[in-house]
Amino acid sequence: MGRLSGKVALVTGGALGIGAACVTRMIEAGANVAIVDLHDDAGQALAAQHGGNARYFHADVSSEAQVAAAIAGTVEAFGRLDVLVNNAGIAGANKPTHELTEAEWDRVQAINVKGVFFATKHAIAPLRAAGGGSIINLSSIYGLVGAADSPPYHASKGAVRLMSKTDAMLYAADRIRVNSIHPGFIWTPMVEQHIASMGGDPVQHRHEVGALHPLGHMGDADDIAWGVVYLASDESKFVTGSELVIDGGYTCH
Repeated sequence: MGRLSGKVALVTGGALGIGAACVTRMIEAGANVAIVDLHDDAGQALAAQHGGNARYFHADVSSEAQVAAAIAGTVEAFGRLDVLVNNAGIAGANKPTHELTEAEWDRVQAINVKGVFFATKHAIAPLRAAGGGSIINLSSIYGLVGAADSPPYHASKGAVRLMSKTDAMLYAADRIRVNSIHPGFIWTPMVEQHIASMGGDPVQHRHEVGALHPLGHMGDADDIAWGVVYLASDESKFVTGSELVIDGGYTCH
């Protein structure tokens, strides 16, 4: 028996990076997984790789109707929903607060905050019908500490942290656990783009960013995916409202 045998999970932003690693590791642990994303080619290829254990659903998480349809499609395809992984997110504009436009601010909140709200809202009914489950929200080290860059992103990840605690309390009686994960810098397409935007030598910048972590390097997507498997499993049945920090020691400073 796998750690997630018999469970059905949905992963937003599941086609690439951390999301794709979560999909793969949860399927290996015995789950059936719905991949929700805008990157159709990558999402469909990942679903095909896993055969009948995965389905791909196109959805923009900033659209409530599309999120609701993806969740309904997941339940129709697999018969239930036990785990929701709110992973979809963008970095957004990296400018000082006084230089940001309203549109730049709103775009990050629409995906990183409203996307979590929409998916959680529409997952509650099928999770209740399943007798409970686990909601796992991807926040960030910047949901715990500040930094002098990317104000919209940091604000959004702080919101996700507190949303997780609120929903943990609201739905505990339904046996729905809600926790947040706080990754450090993980080598994903998002971080690769961040490094490239810094200009200069990307290899040197990658080394410098890795050195911000006491362990001396960035993490891999699987480092986060294994945390998701734990929070999705019954091994974490007494864990709710918590912050799982997977950051190479970054927030020890």
